[in-house]
Amino acid sequence: MEKLTKWLEEHFVPVAAKIGSQKHLVAVRDSFIAILPVTMTGSVAVLFNAIFRDLMAENALNLPAVADAMKWLITIDGDVWWGTVAMFALMFTFSIGYHVARVYNVNEIAGGLISTAAYIVITPQTANATLDIAEGTTLNQSAIDAITASGGTADATSITLGAWGNLNNHYLDANGLFTALIFGLIVTVAFSKMMNANLTIKLPESVPPAVSGAFAAIIPGAIVLFGAGLVNYVLAMIHDANPEIPSAFADLVTKYIQQPFLGASQGLGWVVLITFMIHLLWFFGLHGTNILSAVLDGTYLPALFENNAVWEATKSTADMPYIWTRGSFDAFVWQGGAGCAITILIAILIFSKREDYRTIGKLATPMSAFNICEPVVFGLPIVLNPLFLIPWILVPCVLAVTGWFAAFIGFVPPVYIQVPWIIPPIINGFMATGFAWQAIVISVINLAIGIAIWSVFIIIANRMAAKEFAEGVDAEQVPEQAGA
Repeated sequence: MEKLTKWLEEHFVPVAAKIGSQKHLVAVRDSFIAILPVTMTGSVAVLFNAIFRDLMAENALNLPAVADAMKWLITIDGDVWWGTVAMFALMFTFSIGYHVARVYNVNEIAGGLISTAAYIVITPQTANATLDIAEGTTLNQSAIDAITASGGTADATSITLGAWGNLNNHYLDANGLFTALIFGLIVTVAFSKMMNANLTIKLPESVPPAVSGAFAAIIPGAIVLFGAGLVNYVLAMIHDANPEIPSAFADLVTKYIQQPFLGASQGLGWVVLITFMIHLLWFFGLHGTNILSAVLDGTYLPALFENNAVWEATKSTADMPYIWTRGSFDAFVWQGGAGCAITILIAILIFSKREDYRTIGKLATPMSAFNICEPVVFGLPIVLNPLFLIPWILVPCVLAVTGWFAAFIGFVPPVYIQVPWIIPPIINGFMATGFAWQAIVISVINLAIGIAIWSVFIIIANRMAAKEFAEGVDAEQVPEQAGA
């Protein structure tokens, strides 16, 4: 075990640290963190509606009077959701532009604005609306022909019309996140490199810095924005020649990158691999969750928000496309923090006879109850402790398997509400699944599994400590015996 730890420390840690400090990945990580206040606020609005609208409905607690009394809050929640979660990709576009410009040491605000404008340039400018004909009436053929001649589509029971000059919400929410990430990164890197190459308008030093900074961004910004327009034009020409290829850049990314990637992320092997890598990094004192945040948030956060959009549209978890989302890790895997730290502390308080462990257990438990794991990781310690390498990695991987299978077989509904990460274990999963009692069951089962596995290694640590103490006492007695 010590040889393996030493080999990993020499060969794995430097590579992981280098990846964690790569400037583009740092920019992506910081971009997700920066919009957290907005997305979390939107998630709280969803949570309030889940309580006062859905939970109070007749098919839940049968308290419709409460739902009626809270209609004012439900309406406000809907508006907050529209301005936050429903605009997730649009906000992220500005954030990625800002943070990429920052790592290149150029005008951050200009980077964010150029990234946002470029994303809007490639976003389809029409939005379709469908009107269902009232029950008992139908459209005759002359009406259908008139609507079709005007640019719409219709049949006997519905009319669909497209209006130009509307940003299609389908591209602004989580559906557009991959496009915002990829295109925003490319656009802002190009903008930043032109800025650093001094492809700018230079003004006299007497001009105020805010003015000269804005003028400096004009040429790089114009090149980037016209380039985005050219991308749209070329894609439209390709689409005309081959209709199977999407005409919108976002649809191209969705078809060939986002859907295959998200589909792969739902596999058990991928979920376990992510969990394994995060905790291996933590074992060496590296913040695995932050280092892999680009993968975690970039992959599983869109899945969470897409599930949320399905819930808002259907009020059903049966039609949700993704069984595993970003919140699934918090709900079922790292309860009490990374490594399911709360299970370590409970095992210590029940089985450990070591005074140092029990002291750490008493001090760290209140913080782990709110998913803060650092006192355990660095205080016990877990970091570079060969005895605890196996359970530290094994427990979260086993819990990921348990949680994934529970969602896969449909026992527990998919996570679709983003709750604050400091929400305590069990309650976290309960809230994140829209107050599904099954989430409580899986959370408790996972806690029991974690405690059972950790108890074995805590007992082994007790025996090792006792053996080391006995050997130390014998060594101290040797000189006295020799002297006698």
